[in-house]
Amino acid sequence: MKVSPDYYDEIFPFKGEWDMESTCGLKIREVAGKTYVIVTELYQDNPGTSVTYAGRKLADQICAAKNLKLEDIIYLECTPNTNSKLSFYDEEYFQVDFFADMQHKYRQLTKEEVMKILNYNEN
Repeated sequence: MKVSPDYYDEIFPFKGEWDMESTCGLKIREVAGKTYVIVTELYQDNPGTSVTYAGRKLADQICAAKNLKLEDIIYLECTPNTNSKLSFYDEEYFQVDFFADMQHKYRQLTKEEVMKILNYNEN
């Protein structure tokens, strides 16, 4: 399952569980004064930990590498569409709030919310 490069601007290497070499797709978008950090699961092109299991550890590494503060970003996890017959591989975006309790940590974004973030042009 190859992930289309349309889902990311760069491949971001990170240390996953047990410091295993891992990779994810990464986009950073400024939208209406907010910074969105979007990590995309790369499936077969990721030799290590998935973005969901890396969670806060991945977010911290991105913030350190990109000179961002965790409390100032909106962190999104993307499972990209891989054109599989399995619904598990349908495109989905989740906002992750690392400061919330477990019940409120993840919120799935609507297609409209995703389009506003990805297609935003500041003019």
